[in-house]
Amino acid sequence: MNSKQTAIALMLTTALTAGSVEAQPTGAPPTSQPPATTMPSSKMPPTGTPPEKTAPAKLAGLALVDMDAVALAQEMALMAGARASLAGEHAELASKLALTGTFDAFYFPGFHDHQSSDEREKARERAARDKERNAYEEAYEHAREGRYDRAVERFNDVLALKGDKIDAALYWKAYSQDRLGQRAEALATLATLTKEHTKSAYLQQARLLEAEVRRNSGQPFRPQDQADEDLKLMAIAAMQNQAPEQAVPMLQKLLAGTASPRLKERALWVLAQSNSAQARDVLKEVAKGNSTPELQSRAINYLGQQGGRESRAVLSEVYGSTTDLDTKKRILRAFMVGGDKDRLLAAAQTEQNAELRASAVQQLGVMGAHTELWTLYQKESTLEVKKQIIRAMFVGGNQTRLIELAKAEKNPDLRREAIRNLGLMGGKGTADALVEIYASDKDPNVRKAVIQGLAMQDNADALVAIARKEEDPAIKREIISRLSNMSKSKAAMDYLMEIINK
Repeated sequence: MNSKQTAIALMLTTALTAGSVEAQPTGAPPTSQPPATTMPSSKMPPTGTPPEKTAPAKLAGLALVDMDAVALAQEMALMAGARASLAGEHAELASKLALTGTFDAFYFPGFHDHQSSDEREKARERAARDKERNAYEEAYEHAREGRYDRAVERFNDVLALKGDKIDAALYWKAYSQDRLGQRAEALATLATLTKEHTKSAYLQQARLLEAEVRRNSGQPFRPQDQADEDLKLMAIAAMQNQAPEQAVPMLQKLLAGTASPRLKERALWVLAQSNSAQARDVLKEVAKGNSTPELQSRAINYLGQQGGRESRAVLSEVYGSTTDLDTKKRILRAFMVGGDKDRLLAAAQTEQNAELRASAVQQLGVMGAHTELWTLYQKESTLEVKKQIIRAMFVGGNQTRLIELAKAEKNPDLRREAIRNLGLMGGKGTADALVEIYASDKDPNVRKAVIQGLAMQDNADALVAIARKEEDPAIKREIISRLSNMSKSKAAMDYLMEIINK
């Protein structure tokens, strides 16, 4: 990730503190425009208040309406928890950047000097996983949108990385090959999947796909099939309002077959809007893993957005039964969206996997669970987890505790972490606290962290005031270096001209 990309990521991760992000929830039919973002402010981020579930919109005359437009309109009307879901994604991105050192290396030179070799190795492993995940998501999107030739190329790239998504890449590569009419190649790819990945979550779908490929061998792929599928789903969606007892079995059968991923997503979305017990049962079964992992993730999102005791119980059951790290993280985000603070706190306290504990802490930060985070911090003995709690305090806007830690924390690494997050938070209160820390602490590393924090806030006035009193030439050069990047600040430019004219 280059510096420009890192800066963009910062804008995304801090947009939630401004509370002005308007976006769809994860799993919604995508639009062509990305979510708007804003720079940091002192406002509190959105909380994980359980969203209200709206009644399904009437679909009269649906056959005459574009399915994409209907889907988008109903999705936006249904998912009141979208902002909280997006905040959870941003919180995780913020943590990843901090964990890998990408964010700190750009904004805080010398950050890696404080990392152990074990921490650097873990950061490299996480970076490799992220690279694979990004490549896979790009490949899957090509397959989802019917760009099958490009999908095959990108799934080959995923396979070359030899990571954790080999089985998923093999399945969707075979699916794309079949849609391109490359039936022999698809069968060979499926054979590799079933032979080398006997515990894959894609095996059931792979067997269905193999049967379909063999059945269609010698027959050309018909482009009109996709349109036929869309029309079928439009009819089922319309029926959902009039005779749900008939529509749900049809949707269930569609989900169990080899329809396109885009069509299956729409079918699941229709089920998520239904108030019928039968539809909820199907949604829960998909969330438990009785389909592809991609659909499982969407079902988990929908259950989180629906909220309610029953949905949270299903999510808890899935969390306890799966070993997949990404699935568990998605469930933790769903707990946040559904307002399930108790289960997040339990995961943060008892989860053995450090990444999952960190993810639970992040979601508590998004919910503004100040008391719970402070309790966790006082009981926690692991340095990295305590850093995660500090970052969650930043996400939750807990300025009071961060100032307290920045002033009184005995561990120098944790203290610097608190100072850095104060710098990111912005606001007069944090700036005054940073200036006070600088005046009272002679530790060069602490002072550098304060300078970097003030620079992040573009607080030229405070930096100039500090520079005028600073007698250490090295630290003074550091301040001047930071001021030189504030070309739009009159205070910075006046001070630099003053130095030049001496």
